[in-house]
Amino acid sequence: MVDILEHPVSAHDLPDPHHEDHGPTGILKWITTTDHKVIGLSYTVTAVVMLVIGGVFAEIIRAQLASPNGTLVSLAQYNELFTMHGSVMIYLFAGPFAFGALANIMVPIQIGAPDMAYPRLNALSYWLYLTGAITMLSGFFTAGGAANFGWVAYAPLSNSLNTPGAGADLWIGGLLLTGFSAIFTGVNLVATIFYLRAPGMTMFRMPIFTWNMLVTAILILLAFPVLTAGLIMLYADRHFGTHIFSVAGGGVPVLWQHIFWFWGHPEVYILALPFFGMVTEILAVFSRKPVFGYKGMIFATLSIAALSLGVWAHHMFTTGVVLLPFFSIMSLLIAVPTGIKIFNWIGTMWRGEVWFSAAMLMAIGFVITFLIGGLTGIYLASPPLDFFTHDTYFVVAHFHSVVMALVLAGMAGLYYWGPKFTGYLLDERIGKIQFWFLFIGTQVFTLPLYLLGLRGMPRRMAIYPHDPQWKFLNDVSTVGAVLIGISTILFVVNVVVSWKKHPAGDNPWDGQTLEWFTTSPPPHHNFYRLPAIRSERPTWDYNHPEHRAIPHAPAPVTAETEPVR
Repeated sequence: MVDILEHPVSAHDLPDPHHEDHGPTGILKWITTTDHKVIGLSYTVTAVVMLVIGGVFAEIIRAQLASPNGTLVSLAQYNELFTMHGSVMIYLFAGPFAFGALANIMVPIQIGAPDMAYPRLNALSYWLYLTGAITMLSGFFTAGGAANFGWVAYAPLSNSLNTPGAGADLWIGGLLLTGFSAIFTGVNLVATIFYLRAPGMTMFRMPIFTWNMLVTAILILLAFPVLTAGLIMLYADRHFGTHIFSVAGGGVPVLWQHIFWFWGHPEVYILALPFFGMVTEILAVFSRKPVFGYKGMIFATLSIAALSLGVWAHHMFTTGVVLLPFFSIMSLLIAVPTGIKIFNWIGTMWRGEVWFSAAMLMAIGFVITFLIGGLTGIYLASPPLDFFTHDTYFVVAHFHSVVMALVLAGMAGLYYWGPKFTGYLLDERIGKIQFWFLFIGTQVFTLPLYLLGLRGMPRRMAIYPHDPQWKFLNDVSTVGAVLIGISTILFVVNVVVSWKKHPAGDNPWDGQTLEWFTTSPPPHHNFYRLPAIRSERPTWDYNHPEHRAIPHAPAPVTAETEPVR
């Protein structure tokens, strides 16, 4: 039973934090657990491993392109590398890290819930994700190699004639498994947020991160079944003699693009919205202020979600089969709520007592980098500019500005919430050094690619003409990729060096939301006691009664009237 606390109490009045263990320990605990925190840690470790694997692929690609006629890998191996690099980073790192790892750990704690609504389904989701990741990567060990048709798998490049072999089938199978994992996680998040909130935790008192995860989960439930259906159709074309995407049998190849991008553009925000939520929480805490425009941020998130379902064809301007004005206008409109978020983040920091911790630096780096990626996305929403830059490195640069912004936000989340679920702080000095390598490396890596695109260099090519400008810009971009690689090594070093050295305490950042009220790490059912929830900052209200958002409001619930079970 969890009590509701009205007034601060001394430490000796609280239960012993050394609570009893529940269930098995050791490796058996990790294999059999249904505890959302342990499952979230499993997601976190797996996703970070995927980040490292995808980063290694990227370093090989940049090494190949450092010279015009690079011979580090063959043309066939290059096709496999850029296909699997994109696949690992999008399908196996960014999404699972956001809505599988940190959401799994933090959402129940942020709303005062003891666990996810469906613990066993939650465990199944992780094992589907891990199995899907292994399945997709196992293509490298087949006779024909891994999938080599690009991470978007455009038909007819992805049919059995143009890409025979088991690698492509394993890619489809792996993506189906991770897709079901995402759908099950979406169901779990929606049910948890709607039905397991603590007394007093109304919808408009939920943290922004939880709101973003709710919207993300709804988008998952709308978009991922479409991709799942498309993958089944693609597999049927490859093996069962159907001709859904084949002109020869009366099919329509461009239908795959419609299916893929109807999933793919909501997917951009399925990836981005969780990181938006992380950054919003971090900027508020380290600015010592409430979130600027709390409800405005929520409605901006809802607007982004709604608009994201109607902009998929801006990826298809050059196909000649979509209505350019409509999709151009819709693509420009989605920049408005995203811009609102940028201004609200600046407003949150404005005149705040800013503490430039490693997490805060990573969050600010995210805002700057995502702004660059967002502004270039507006260019690509204009059909004439898109015609000029389509299939050039300008598009590659835009994608990587966005994805590297998400990496910065993910690192911010690890430095910020890591102490909560491990009980120990990462070294701030190493973290700040890592930030500068990551932030500078990102800009050095991506900005030359924009110029390469404007100067006509096509993407997806392993060798290129000996143009001095192309070579120089590729060399600079490769240097940036090396800096990013060093930053990743620094993070691993930080984890090893800091392991169990710097106890965090329950609230090292003087956090505002409910997760900072419980112990670090939290007990099995997350809370011994909860504060009375009167605003979106219950922990801040409890720890700073002189600054409560509603200082004279009557308590909605007390320990005597309604305990939380």
